[in-house]
Amino acid sequence: MSNSFGNIFRLTSFGESHGPAVGGVIDGFPAGIEIDEEFVQSELNRRRPGQSLLTTPRKENDRVEFLSGIFEGKSTGCPIGFIIRNQNQHSNDYDNIRNVFRPSHADFTYTQKYGLRDHAGGGRSSARETIARCVAGALAKMALKQLGVQIYAYTSQVGDIALSQDYTHYDPAQIEQNNVRCPDPETAARMARRIEEVKAEGNTIGGIITGVIKGCPVGLGEPVFGKLHAALGQAMLSINAVKGFEYGQGFSGVSQTGKMQNDLFFNDNGRINTRTNNSGGIQGGISNGQDIYFRVAFKPVATLLMEQETVTIDGEDTVLKARGRHDACVLPRAVPIVESMAAMVILDYYLLNKTTKL
Repeated sequence: MSNSFGNIFRLTSFGESHGPAVGGVIDGFPAGIEIDEEFVQSELNRRRPGQSLLTTPRKENDRVEFLSGIFEGKSTGCPIGFIIRNQNQHSNDYDNIRNVFRPSHADFTYTQKYGLRDHAGGGRSSARETIARCVAGALAKMALKQLGVQIYAYTSQVGDIALSQDYTHYDPAQIEQNNVRCPDPETAARMARRIEEVKAEGNTIGGIITGVIKGCPVGLGEPVFGKLHAALGQAMLSINAVKGFEYGQGFSGVSQTGKMQNDLFFNDNGRINTRTNNSGGIQGGISNGQDIYFRVAFKPVATLLMEQETVTIDGEDTVLKARGRHDACVLPRAVPIVESMAAMVILDYYLLNKTTKL
């Protein structure tokens, strides 16, 4: 299995949903960065289960324990090791699926690939693995803060309920003011009601998270196989339940002409600027200094608390009704994960760019 992400700034994660702990090792993190452990913990709290009635009721403190790489509050440049202990596993909830393939899960593919699988909570395929990404992302955010880079994300659509404007029309300070993490209070209330409705049915729903990167330096990304938008796409598509990624105008731009789409340059009081940002801050695979904005599509959670047809590992038809604690919509808890993956990519590509020329 490939459990490492990044080139210079690199995370290797380990652990299963119902194992003793989830953790990771971060390599390539610059020395001398002040480490605010309270900030790291606050980022984990944003991802933590049991935050509201909209999320899974699994109760986990999700306290991070740093094991190495930090001395007297600063990074040493050595590998940063950490763990988050699992404390609230209900493995018995999964006994009924030991020999059954859950629809649209990794059960069938894992079994075919490895010859066995951890059926309790999905094992390594569980979204609990993403907690290690939030630790690495929090550290990356701290390093990027010194460079003036700001990264945030928010829920922009749940089912068919969507924000009507782009990111420039919303105040990021409003994102954490509701359980859905949508910057528009009225739309957030409608989204919350929709999630509650599908949850009451034992059903689930998907949506879209919008990500924004401000202050990204010019020149990040490689012109051919290391394009910055490709790296962001890979990062987002590695998150559980993600089915699509677009940046800039994305798919909506295909209906426009080149004259409508092109970002025209102009002299902005001695600084080269663009009149529009349809490119989404990336041109030729390289950051151009404008805001980078992107959208990530999440499918509905595959675990339904209702009967579904499936088969056993022996290929016999059967009916499955899942038990346990599950999210009806992953988007509120996925917002910090999207931010973390974006931060990891930007810091990694910033460090890579330092090798471009002497």
